[in-house]
Amino acid sequence: MPNMSLTRNEMPVQEPDVRNKNFGEVALGYTEEQAIDEAKRCLGCKNKPCSTGCPVQIDIPSFIARVAEGDFAGAYEVITQSSSLPAVCGRVCPQETQCESKCVRGKKGEPVAIGRLERFVADWHNAQPAAEVKKPASNGHKAAVIGSGPSGLACAGDLAKKGYDVTVFEALHVAGGVLSYGIPEFRLPKSIVQKEIEGLKALGVKVETNTVVGKTISVDELMEEEGFESIFIGSGAGLPRFMNIPGENLNGVYSANEFLTRINLMKAYKEGSATPIKAGKKAVIVGGGNVAMDAARCAKRLGADVTIVYRRTENELPARAEEVEHAKEEGIVFRFLTNPTEIKSTENGWVKSVICQEMELSEPDASGRAKPVPKEGAFVEIEADCVIMSIGTSPNPLIKSTTAGLDTQKWGGIIADDNGATSKPGVYAGGDAVTGAATVILAMGAGKKAAAAMDEYMQNK
Repeated sequence: MPNMSLTRNEMPVQEPDVRNKNFGEVALGYTEEQAIDEAKRCLGCKNKPCSTGCPVQIDIPSFIARVAEGDFAGAYEVITQSSSLPAVCGRVCPQETQCESKCVRGKKGEPVAIGRLERFVADWHNAQPAAEVKKPASNGHKAAVIGSGPSGLACAGDLAKKGYDVTVFEALHVAGGVLSYGIPEFRLPKSIVQKEIEGLKALGVKVETNTVVGKTISVDELMEEEGFESIFIGSGAGLPRFMNIPGENLNGVYSANEFLTRINLMKAYKEGSATPIKAGKKAVIVGGGNVAMDAARCAKRLGADVTIVYRRTENELPARAEEVEHAKEEGIVFRFLTNPTEIKSTENGWVKSVICQEMELSEPDASGRAKPVPKEGAFVEIEADCVIMSIGTSPNPLIKSTTAGLDTQKWGGIIADDNGATSKPGVYAGGDAVTGAATVILAMGAGKKAAAAMDEYMQNK
């Protein structure tokens, strides 16, 4: 029988006052009974509006129908026809603005919990004894992928399934890109990321870590000397931006990129860490995106009283509603319509406080959001001994500066068409390296499109 409940099955989670002191995963996942009950809320729409909201075009009604029948293996098979990283996407995709926003059930109640079901299916599969993966037959062509983040992994996976000899080059010592260094353990356990990567390796994908393309080897050398016929650049956007206000060079000021990398990749939160990091007694996080929420929630777990300052109102926050809700539950304070103008120093050069100007909203700016303007003469001082800047990132200029014939935007993004083709023949790009910081699933969608275009290019070549 269909489940016509207007509300979705709640996801079991750690209690806020428990989880804000540990790095264990917050959401605990559906049971089999909860997953089947939730799947029965799906109406199985023939025109599949939910799938149109998925950047990688998963056949959502088909996989949910299999969950409703208890055929979890069949559901996983449907998902992985389109997605290389289901356990990741089920956790970090903004489903509420993508597939779930198109769900018919959302018109008179809550949409089907598509993301939670995807996570359940992936976790169920990963808990089963590992099945032998059949490596596709080689087609005799060789491709390279720069960067092992979501766009690079999606591209590598699709190419490997078509029989290409694929090598992924990663600058850091651990594969996964932003999935490994950027997203905290309590949102995305690193064991899950590595399991997904092991699945790609089983398809024949080779991963070379500690390889900084543009320094260790160039794009041109990969093509001319190493014999790669086509290359995908998915190097992300890891160069942090700052506000250029007085005091940003003080001790105790971090970019969110550095702060999260040290916590996630170097495990700086663990007792006896070789690279310890402190969030102080009072931390101020500047920004309102998912990265700001991640930094704030990490600082809370390190023992700090945390305040997020954001220059617009809560209505304009770009972060996922679920992440904002979790941050509030964990005791993080939000100061809206507040913009830092100066960071004050102690006598020994450490952060003492943050001077902020109060703001008010005006007409929408180019982003479509209401523009914040200063409220004349209205300032507030917030005590702090740690400040984390999370106001965006841009692509590292290393690749563009060492690759002949590669056109880029003024702000550093690589210029590529809808299929990822760049100005350099055989070279494709996608994800944050092209768009600037965006979502995991959009990066994966770009990687998949580029893989299809690279396949056509190499076959025709």
